[in-house]
Amino acid sequence: MKKEKQVIYYDDPLSDEFSAAQITPRTIDGSWVYVHTSLWKRLTHFFWYRVVAMPIGWVYLKLKFHHKIVGREKLKGAGKKGFFLYGNHTQAMADPFVPTMLAFPRDVCVIVHPNNVSMPYLGRVTPSMGALPLPDDLAASRNFVAAVKHHMERGHGICIYPEAHIWPYYTGIRPFSEKSFGYPIKYGGSVFCFTNTYQKRGKRVQMVTYIDGPFSPKEALPLPQRKRELRDRVFEAMAERAKSSNVEVIEYRRRDSDDQHPVCGE
Repeated sequence: MKKEKQVIYYDDPLSDEFSAAQITPRTIDGSWVYVHTSLWKRLTHFFWYRVVAMPIGWVYLKLKFHHKIVGREKLKGAGKKGFFLYGNHTQAMADPFVPTMLAFPRDVCVIVHPNNVSMPYLGRVTPSMGALPLPDDLAASRNFVAAVKHHMERGHGICIYPEAHIWPYYTGIRPFSEKSFGYPIKYGGSVFCFTNTYQKRGKRVQMVTYIDGPFSPKEALPLPQRKRELRDRVFEAMAERAKSSNVEVIEYRRRDSDDQHPVCGE
């Protein structure tokens, strides 16, 4: 922690992005291959996901944040079926690793912005680590949907950061839409959420991740209301867990008011 707290001013909690990375995203069109079935690609996935990403992620999270997970046993509620994980987006480096730690020993894929597969060198590896970039055209959309179905049928986890934009160390839950909650309704599978909180640990800041769920869509509701109701329950669970944060590394202020802070559900 710095002696003087950093202050970041924001205009729009829905679209402002505070990641330091400046990347020109590639176009994800129909030529993008989401699912590889060759033996070589399966071996490279095992290498990058199990041999490289998992140990590096575990060490990084422990050394940087003394990471702690609370409620991992709740994921047993998914059984052997695929499941969806929704989490808050507060770290550029840590967020790709957190779902992997939560879901272990099962594979988990993360739905990402095309930026994540457009980085020099690393962008070639992130798909083998489970990155599923959002599509840019109709042909890619069909392949993307098929990939989600593929992973669900194999009992994998699908992670979504519904806030979409990174706000480092933010201790609330920013508003997000119900759009991404159509996936569990369409493909089935349990829904869980995780909330990364920041808590004092001596002179350091510890990241404590809470898992909640499972949540199931209410089948009696029409589709739009079903997505909204599921989103609301996930949001409320995350907002309640966010109250466990007791240290503010970065203070976020709305630009038009020095004393106005974003609130859960704003």
